[in-house]
Amino acid sequence: MKIVYGDQKKIPVAELAELYGDSGWKVYTDRIDKLEKAFMSSLKIVSAWENGKLVGLARLVGDGVFIAYLQDILVRSDMRRKGIGSELFRRVFAEYETVRQKVLVTDNSQENIDFYESLGFKTFDKYELLGFMSFCC
Repeated sequence: MKIVYGDQKKIPVAELAELYGDSGWKVYTDRIDKLEKAFMSSLKIVSAWENGKLVGLARLVGDGVFIAYLQDILVRSDMRRKGIGSELFRRVFAEYETVRQKVLVTDNSQENIDFYESLGFKTFDKYELLGFMSFCC
């Protein structure tokens, strides 16, 4: 398995649809045109490719000074547990190591907790913080 990493924001829409679809992120695949626009406004994107096929990506949004928000990190289901997600994480944050807040919101599962804690993240309660959000559309 040879994985090639890239940092281009322009990724073919069919590749994005397949990767997000594989992860069950219907809100993205139903609005794929908006995803393309969101990619262009992102702070940083790192993608993982095997034999010319998109197998993973990580996307940051934020100002790159005080906050970097990990908006998306995905690895195709048949490629998980091979170090791709950890490498995407490392690469997407590489130039933002001194950002004060690195934040993400994810599904509450033990697998997610274990993964992000292995990368140095902690749940909000460990910092005596509370998070709020509101969904639209």
